[in-house]
Amino acid sequence: MSGVIPRMRRLLVSEDGPAAVEYAVMLSLIVVVCISVIRSIGQSTLGSYGAFGAAMSATGGTGS
Repeated sequence: MSGVIPRMRRLLVSEDGPAAVEYAVMLSLIVVVCISVIRSIGQSTLGSYGAFGAAMSATGGTGS
């Protein structure tokens, strides 16, 4: 356990620590944006299929 603190100090002093944090923040933002876009596309697609299904039911279509 005593070796952890000197390693953490070296990591914080070196340039690798802040760069890794920046990359982690950028990656998390990209993931959040991707998930929100995919969710939005999924909801609009679900709405389109729902409207199509309702229109088919209203016209008496069986789909085959």
